[in-house]
Amino acid sequence: MNNTDQIQTNKYPFAEELITDIEGNIKKVVMDFQEYLRLLEALEDEGLILAMKEVESETPLNFDQALAELEKE
Repeated sequence: MNNTDQIQTNKYPFAEELITDIEGNIKKVVMDFQEYLRLLEALEDEGLILAMKEVESETPLNFDQALAELEKE
């Protein structure tokens, strides 16, 4: 890894190493597996929050109503 790669990894919080092509374009990122799992969990959490916000104005259904809605599809 050259000095440019070390400087660039500071821009990417989870990156331990950047693998570049001969033109210097980043092609791959090496990261700690536990950090990778934390990143995945954060993305899933964000997706859940966005999904919850999308339906927050909807009226909740009880179990029978939910089944009836599913049967319509």
